[in-house]
Amino acid sequence: MAEERSQSDNTPAAPPTTRPESDPAPVSTLTEPALTEDLALALLKSPDLLPDALEPVLKNAAVMKSLKVRLALAAHPRAPRRVALRLIREFYTFDLRQFALTPTAPADLKRVAEEQLIVRLSSITLGERISLARRCSATVAGALLLDKHSRVWQTALDNSRLTEAALVKALQRPQATPALVEAVCHHAKWSQRPEIRLALLRNPHTPLARALDFARRLPPTVLRDVLRASRLPEPVKVCLRQDLEARVNRLLTVSTIC
Repeated sequence: MAEERSQSDNTPAAPPTTRPESDPAPVSTLTEPALTEDLALALLKSPDLLPDALEPVLKNAAVMKSLKVRLALAAHPRAPRRVALRLIREFYTFDLRQFALTPTAPADLKRVAEEQLIVRLSSITLGERISLARRCSATVAGALLLDKHSRVWQTALDNSRLTEAALVKALQRPQATPALVEAVCHHAKWSQRPEIRLALLRNPHTPLARALDFARRLPPTVLRDVLRASRLPEPVKVCLRQDLEARVNRLLTVSTIC
């Protein structure tokens, strides 16, 4: 009997067959019906999830109907790229805007969303374009600067996310209207930027008076280089060159006297 007890004492205890109620199941083992929108969003807040841990979300049709979940899933750094791209292509216009402004979304996917938005600009209403111009990324704001309706490009020009690079790119496009160029020439913020002034001196629609003002602020060598590649009308360039020569002659006269 003693020998039997000894053998019994050395036998390892059988593992428990059920999990204690106080010990919650890990998120990765949640069954599809147990997953809710709130749980899915909490899961997607973790940037270190493995792709397998996202499967319960992807397979839950009810949860995937949530726009918040789809946006969070597309922006997740571990989401399969094919899934993220499919979700982006299915987003509506203002969902694309929201995704493009999501700080945690991968940069390349945000560019895809911006491209999708720009493609759709010709098919959305004037009111939607105005609303979009008010709050969108710099890339989309730059595209909206080329809109034919003044209310759209005026709103885009005052968009706080518009960058100097996006505005320069718009001014270089043939679609930039004379009205847009005139507005930039007199804009309290943008007309003071050196790179914007250079872009305006290359644009064919810049008025002579503003071109003279910008040209006089440049060193002679820089202005000559700009005028070589400028699309300003030839009479305007002739006037700028004459003004430049007169300025250089004045400087030479002053230096000679001194």
